[in-house]
Amino acid sequence: MSRAKHAFLFDLDGTLVDSVYQHVLAWKESLDMEGIDLSVWRIHRKIGMSGGLFTDILLRETGTEITPDRIERLRINHAKAYGRLAEAGAVRPLPGARELLAWLTDAGIPWAIATSGRMETAAHNIAALGVDPNKVPVVTRDQVRHAKPDPDLFVTAAERLGTDIRDALVLGDSIWDMLAAQRARALGIGLLSGGYGENELERAGAYRVFADPADLLLHIDEVAARS
Repeated sequence: MSRAKHAFLFDLDGTLVDSVYQHVLAWKESLDMEGIDLSVWRIHRKIGMSGGLFTDILLRETGTEITPDRIERLRINHAKAYGRLAEAGAVRPLPGARELLAWLTDAGIPWAIATSGRMETAAHNIAALGVDPNKVPVVTRDQVRHAKPDPDLFVTAAERLGTDIRDALVLGDSIWDMLAAQRARALGIGLLSGGYGENELERAGAYRVFADPADLLLHIDEVAARS
């Protein structure tokens, strides 16, 4: 395989780690604790955006009163529920994720992780991947003003790599990743491993769409510039 010139900026949940549906179930548990009845499919459609924006939208859609205390309880209870699932071994790297990151590292291609999750939940996924955040830039919701679909996460990740965001590839599984990539003026690459369809990702701006990290690695020359 040939080498790439551009930096790779990865989303985390559903892109490198098989954790989207665990987040859905954790949010469902948290919402149930607040007496907010919402179907899981509606929750899934919001996964990938920031937790704060996520809860604001869901509460508004259900007609539930939005208060800072309620939003904070939802966040805390979601983090606790997700933590239990992660500790039970329900959260694992997606096929090919570790191999893809290892290939990029061996090839000398810079890469970083940018996630809408806060470190309290992202830490489980980072550990599952075996990534050392002291060696690889990991940007979480705690570190930026706005999360996806705003571009702040990916822009910050590019800055930490010393890369122009316009020369970066944004890899994500949700329409929110693709929208953020467009707003950052980066090239978006979609993955189906988070549950969004190929047409949805392409309409949101994905240049190419692959099944999962293993499929992306198999076709790396289709998205990586030749040296």
